[in-house]
Amino acid sequence: MSDLPLGSGPGPGPAPGPLHGAGIVITRPAKQAAVLAQQVAALGGTPIICPAIVIAPPVDRAPLAGALRELQSYDFAVFVSANAVEHALADAGPWPAQIVAFAPGPSTAAALRTAGVTSVRSPDRRTDSEALLALPELSDVAGKRVVIFRGNGGRELLGSSLRSRGAKVDYIECYRRTRPMSGVAGLAEAWSEGRVDAVTITSGEALENLWEMLDETTRARFARTATFVPHPRIAEAARALPLANVVVTEPTDAGLLASLVKYFAASRD
Repeated sequence: MSDLPLGSGPGPGPAPGPLHGAGIVITRPAKQAAVLAQQVAALGGTPIICPAIVIAPPVDRAPLAGALRELQSYDFAVFVSANAVEHALADAGPWPAQIVAFAPGPSTAAALRTAGVTSVRSPDRRTDSEALLALPELSDVAGKRVVIFRGNGGRELLGSSLRSRGAKVDYIECYRRTRPMSGVAGLAEAWSEGRVDAVTITSGEALENLWEMLDETTRARFARTATFVPHPRIAEAARALPLANVVVTEPTDAGLLASLVKYFAASRD
């Protein structure tokens, strides 16, 4: 875990931001955590980075290599996350123009466009398999070949639903999600010193990992801390732990930050 406190300098400086004095725990994998940490700091908060998931290459890269060699034989390609884009396309050649790519949300869609994929479809608001399956392009897929790039495990709803609609679906695991072996000692210390005011959780797996990594005393503190999640399904799991103060945000960084600002503005009134 690492803290990224605000800098200080001579003179009065700018007015405090709306998150001034708030310690915000960020549990994303380290690479993705950095961007959100900068946004939190820009609003005056103190980001506390404690990745609850480690992203690693797949144990066996052969299925991914094979899928990339046969990419032109697919009609549709689904990338379940920005991590899937990064790890699936890191060694890929030019994207075949005839293949339509699908992303569950704006960050994954942006990662695809950055990688040179121009034909991208994604839901307008929700960022889950149900929202993808509601897209018109995926309603009639009989006879289509679909490749789904994902991490190890995960929900089977997308693939099973597309198969029931007549598609031939291949799952390709292009990265692994694992639980960190260490890193929560600093977070436990921050909680004990009263420096944690909110926790952000962006996946059910991160929630489960963080809970398992904490000792009983720190779990009790976590249970009382405002926790911000982007999906009702994650909120349900959080309340079952049980966490007492769970806030469901819009499924974007902008939505998360807006909820944090609103929460701390209300708490200071």
